[in-house]
Amino acid sequence: MSLKMWDGRFKKTLDSKVNDFNSSIKFDWVMFREDITGSIAHAYMLGETGIIEKSEAEKIIVGLEKIFEDIENGSLEIYPTAEDIHMFVEAVLTERIGDTGKKLHTARSRNDQVALDIRMYLKKQCDEVINLLKNMIYTIIEKAEQNKTTLMPGTTHLQHGQPIVFAHHILAYAQMFKRDIERIADAKKRMDYMPLGSGALAGTTYPIDRFLVAEKLGFSNITENSIDGVSDRDFVIEFSSALAIIMTHISRFSEEIILWCTSEYNFIELDDAFSTGSSIMPQKKNPDIAELCRGKTGRVYGSLITLLTMMKSLPLAYNKDMQEDKEAIFDALENTKLSLDTFTGMLKTLKVNRESMKKAAQKGFLNATDCADYLVKKGLPFRDAYKITGQLVAVCIEKNLILETLPINEYKKICGTFESDVYKYIDLEYCVNERKIYGGPSVESIDTQIKNLNKFLED
Repeated sequence: MSLKMWDGRFKKTLDSKVNDFNSSIKFDWVMFREDITGSIAHAYMLGETGIIEKSEAEKIIVGLEKIFEDIENGSLEIYPTAEDIHMFVEAVLTERIGDTGKKLHTARSRNDQVALDIRMYLKKQCDEVINLLKNMIYTIIEKAEQNKTTLMPGTTHLQHGQPIVFAHHILAYAQMFKRDIERIADAKKRMDYMPLGSGALAGTTYPIDRFLVAEKLGFSNITENSIDGVSDRDFVIEFSSALAIIMTHISRFSEEIILWCTSEYNFIELDDAFSTGSSIMPQKKNPDIAELCRGKTGRVYGSLITLLTMMKSLPLAYNKDMQEDKEAIFDALENTKLSLDTFTGMLKTLKVNRESMKKAAQKGFLNATDCADYLVKKGLPFRDAYKITGQLVAVCIEKNLILETLPINEYKKICGTFESDVYKYIDLEYCVNERKIYGGPSVESIDTQIKNLNKFLED
């Protein structure tokens, strides 16, 4: 059986090394479901429009359904010598049902067939990535619910800045992953254009019904220019970009997990099931999962750069270079999905060391801004209040005290406006819970954030 449907023009057999170089079966076989489903819809349309006999279309469809079933149950092995999944399916079909199978490719080219398959495959993958992102957000919400009052230092430049709670910190990542869901959903809209009927580049003279095929395959639109239909890979690049942004968020979260695990921080402890040890240091418990997620981010970035570079100088319409899109996007997909799934499990099982976080929050004068605000509320200009509070911090450092333990007489030496009620306003829990603004770290605000996230996920 010949697996090269185009070899009529050629007198020599393809060199074996060239065959291996040219073949895409080793990676595009994963689209066999989409390829067969697309072919079934195409055969149905050929029969409905009278381009082939309905009986022939039915015979082709039955044959394709059997091939689908046999690949799924393992009774039909995909030949590694095939050029690609499209040629493999057609060759097996022709072998099984005879010359009728050769009519399947009427009114289409491999160019629009490939464009169809990759769109169908990535549409499905969009849904899978969104589900993984939803699981991540639900896990963050669960951790946030448990840590609404867990004090910790909020930082800028990795320096202690103001007091927050752990729930507020991790809910920032929930917002990032929420935007990722929106990006993936938006990218899916631009994948949802059915290209079949574009032919090699100029369509076909057969009276095909592209809208019928689109309806059968669940597409909401069809491509409007046949050249663009086969040469467009914007949707692959856009999806890859969205995956790269997801990995940016995972990598940032991973970096913090790695820091929080250190003995210097001791904010969290990872579950044994999501940690590894050392081959030589028996005391070690390494955050390898977070480190691998951080490392895989570069790999996903690489796939995006591959796709952009591949497409940047291609003339219209189809070029063989575009075969390289699949390995790049498939690798980015696999690693993003793996990272999301594994990181979610790690996050779900980690233990929060509340006391360590609280002790860290009590250092570094995180309530200095609140001390200045106290004076502003008493009528002082902020710049004056800022300077006075800075002087108080210097006194505390000199006396090895913190603002909460500095005696009131020391406050009054620098500014007579201070009264004993200042200690209420610089209490860390008070500082956090007075920040009731929409989007702030108070319990009230956190409840609103969680409510809105749950509504988003349900909708």
